[in-house]
Amino acid sequence: MKTHSPSNERIKRKYFVFLKEAKRHSELTVDAVAKALSRFETYTTYRDFKTFHFQQAVAFKKHLAEQRSQASREILSKATLSSTLSHLTRFFQWLALQPGFKSCLQYSDAEYFNLSEKDLRVAKARRDKPMPTVEQITHVIGVMAASSDIERRNRALLAFTLLTGARDRAIASMKLKHVDLEARCVFQDAREVQTKFSKTFTTYFFPVGEKIHQIVVEWITYLRVEQLWSHDDPLFPSTDIVLGATHQFEVAGLKREHWSTATPIRTIFREAFTKAGLPYFNPHSFRNTLVRLGETLCQSPEAFKAWSQNLGHEKVLTTFTSYGVVATQRQGEILKHLKSPQRSAETDMEKLAKAVVQELRKSNQEG
Repeated sequence: MKTHSPSNERIKRKYFVFLKEAKRHSELTVDAVAKALSRFETYTTYRDFKTFHFQQAVAFKKHLAEQRSQASREILSKATLSSTLSHLTRFFQWLALQPGFKSCLQYSDAEYFNLSEKDLRVAKARRDKPMPTVEQITHVIGVMAASSDIERRNRALLAFTLLTGARDRAIASMKLKHVDLEARCVFQDAREVQTKFSKTFTTYFFPVGEKIHQIVVEWITYLRVEQLWSHDDPLFPSTDIVLGATHQFEVAGLKREHWSTATPIRTIFREAFTKAGLPYFNPHSFRNTLVRLGETLCQSPEAFKAWSQNLGHEKVLTTFTSYGVVATQRQGEILKHLKSPQRSAETDMEKLAKAVVQELRKSNQEG
């Protein structure tokens, strides 16, 4: 049974280099493109890309709509269909312009991968993002055990994520030297920390309670003072697994090494929420929680801009459009409040709205 096409592999490698070096896409994006191409090749039994015809695109689109997720076993969402087909559209448009393919492919044939307008609207529809409240996160942290090194690390991990809003891949790569307890901040240095888009920025601790802050302080102090770890040692070390006396693998404590991926972090989060009797919320959801908190606490455009920068966003619009959607329940509360007479003086939120409009205009002019 055919498992690959040598000619396809060669041109795919060229495309991946193009995406990474010319388009400056991340490894995660390139991996998503590779997955989309793999799905298409599996369906066509690895036919040479030079034989591509628009009928293949139409047939594959119908086939993909009937597939189920390997994880949930549910029909693939419209959002998944949209992203997969978009990757294929761009690939075949690029391919039609490459030497050796111009005479074989029609640039316009790639358009047949497009979803219908109805399905596209469903795919791009905004929905309330599931996120925990600060109170729920605090409860989970409060009931976590902290008797062993592993348990203390796990509890501090959740507390640090709430305190800084850092992404899990960044946390996995952080060193002790990146945290300044006196200044209450974290220097996310892209030379060593795996930040999104390799951005370097400083995050000051968010105001989420002194108890959360103290858990992080105690953890870092324990590593530096009691364990005598250096500045270049990991902030959250991996688990040391050894072969025990019973010839079975056992947990031996902390290993003076970074986690190679963020997967163990997500596992710790899942176990913590499950043991607390709450639904699982992934590390990234804490960023949504912090944005919601910022919308409540920030009383001026400057304050919200600072809050946005603290999350690593260069533009406040990113915070608004990607994280700051008003929750349905809050939407109802606002509408009910509007029944009351409003004072004529300009409110802080009106000032904030004006600042957003100015940012939009500025972005349009730059674009």
